[in-house]
Amino acid sequence: MDNLNELSESETLAMTRISRELTAQGHKVINLSIGQPDFNTPQYIKDAAVEALQQNYTFYPPVPGYEDLRKAICQKLIRDNNLEFTPDQIVVSTGAKQSLANIFLALVNPGDEVILPAPYWVSYKELVKLAGGKLVALPTTVDTDFKVSPGQVEAAITPKSKLFVFSSPCNPSGTVYSKEELHALARVFARHKQVFVVSDEIYELINFIGKHETIAQFKEISDRVILVNGVSKGFAMTGWRVGYMAAARFIAKACDKIQGQITSGTCSIAQRATLRAVLQNPDSDQDIKTMVTAFHERRDYLLELLKEVPGMKTNKPDGAFYVFADCTAYFGKKNGDTLIKDGNDLSFYLLYTAYVALVAGNAFGDPNCIRFSYAISKPQLKEAVDRIKVALDKLK
Repeated sequence: MDNLNELSESETLAMTRISRELTAQGHKVINLSIGQPDFNTPQYIKDAAVEALQQNYTFYPPVPGYEDLRKAICQKLIRDNNLEFTPDQIVVSTGAKQSLANIFLALVNPGDEVILPAPYWVSYKELVKLAGGKLVALPTTVDTDFKVSPGQVEAAITPKSKLFVFSSPCNPSGTVYSKEELHALARVFARHKQVFVVSDEIYELINFIGKHETIAQFKEISDRVILVNGVSKGFAMTGWRVGYMAAARFIAKACDKIQGQITSGTCSIAQRATLRAVLQNPDSDQDIKTMVTAFHERRDYLLELLKEVPGMKTNKPDGAFYVFADCTAYFGKKNGDTLIKDGNDLSFYLLYTAYVALVAGNAFGDPNCIRFSYAISKPQLKEAVDRIKVALDKLK
């Protein structure tokens, strides 16, 4: 129970829950809080699920996933990332979130330090708590494109450091690290052999600047990189709940053991659909291209809209579908009895005043910002920003 008391509700899911409650009360809430593509799963993937049902894939699957799926993931990793893995290094889980939970529980002992560049995805910090670890946050700002420097990382590493966890493209900032930037970080970790690197690449396919780069490509640390990915974002398969990890065999074996006691293998039908997804070359997939093009256009559209909001400072994110805006210009302002002290205050003010749901940067380790998701249509983005401008104008 002590562990449970330490955990917080996911702030993104909490904001979505409150938005639904307000909607049920009759308010027209525009939800910019949830990271979910507003596209349907491609038909060829849905067809694979139907075929799986017809072929009676309705029995318990192996704990780490069907072997042909794990082989297909290995093929994807060599095809798209030039990374060589074998099926016994792959564990398929019920979403990338479970993959991450397995990793934290397998590697983090009480008192171990977990280094997180901030802003970081909301569940990282809770998984650190669950595993009994100590969070070491490395702050970044909009002026540095929310990127952590090798010097910051070097200074943060101690004999107790166990994990460095980051995402690229990043949730919540949309930051994408270049090959050179990743190599500079890899050289740091090469000097500290007790540190494992968790590279969350769930937004790999939603990248606006070209080829995806992974820190796992650098041989000096490749045996200590744990790659996490899945199909929820790039293939619009959020509800299918399939993620996977690729790692050294002893780590995969440990995660297999943990998963076997918690959920066992993930949904058999979802796995067969995922098999079809990962076999698809993204370079020739028109469904993926259409979705990424739409997100790219929406990013540019939202950035233009936000230029019209006084005091809202943004950078230009290169991936995912988020803008992480610095809103410190509104701190200390009031509307009646409502005082804005940080991003959390501002996000709830906008929810109850403008009926626009955002997520406070507090949830991501940066109370100076709020996160906008542009995984909705342009007309909705326009109405949301118009409402926000009206509400912010009332703050004095």
